[in-house]
Amino acid sequence: MTRVLRLPEEECARLAAWAARAYPHEACGVLLGRREEGETRVAEARATRNLRTDRARDRYEIDPADYLAAENDAARRGLELVGIWHTHPDHPARPSETDREFAWSGWSYVIAAVTARGVTELRSWRLDGERGFEEEEIRA
Repeated sequence: MTRVLRLPEEECARLAAWAARAYPHEACGVLLGRREEGETRVAEARATRNLRTDRARDRYEIDPADYLAAENDAARRGLELVGIWHTHPDHPARPSETDREFAWSGWSYVIAAVTARGVTELRSWRLDGERGFEEEEIRA
């Protein structure tokens, strides 16, 4: 079964801008949307603060206050948190072992590979129990 993440072009553009601004550090955020008809539809990508200042080039930790604010806003709007996005500065847009360690099953994990020239690759992954990460197709 092909899994699909509907990520509107304007949200991709916002994500790419945040990624470029944060480079060479990791940027991170949450995805608000809905799961419907076998697809995950993103209504809004939101940037959050990365609390990992000690290893900001290769780690991220979403600020709990930003997470809670996004969760509350999503609930008010009839949405839910459907995933996380983050960047991999100067590395491919593939999940790392650290990504797997902290991932939640069923959520979408959008990873943007970013260099000094900007985002070079954008891919989405979903943790599926024992099988590990499986790629989702990103569509607008």
